Amino acid sequence: MIVLQDGTEIELETGASLSALGVLSENKAAMVVVWEKLTPDNLSSVQIKNGDGLTVGTYTGLVLVSETSAVNADGSVVTYYNLKEKTDMEKNLDNVSAQTERNKADIDYLTMITEGEN
Repeated sequence: MIVLQDGTEIELETGASLSALGVLSENKAAMVVVWEKLTPDNLSSVQIKNGDGLTVGTYTGLVLVSETSAVNADGSVVTYYNLKEKTDMEKNLDNVSAQTERNKADIDYLTMITEGEN
């Protein structure tokens, strides 16, 4: 089982590695629901649990690299999600983006205060 940041629990059919997490969905619509849960926010903190519910891996800052799906004869869908940990460069870019957003907010606030004084 994979547990996402928001508490969503996704049952795994296979999970030998982050690059091959297999999920069986009832149909295409159910597969899309799972896929849409794999957002950057939800992948910011992830736990992998075994069949007994014991945590076997804890990760931060994962990235969805790709997914591969196959439709079974009964309409169910097997999807393999390829996740990876962010590289140092990706983490640095995240930090720069976050700082840029904070700087913009500070400028907006200062502009509002300055214009209010006039």
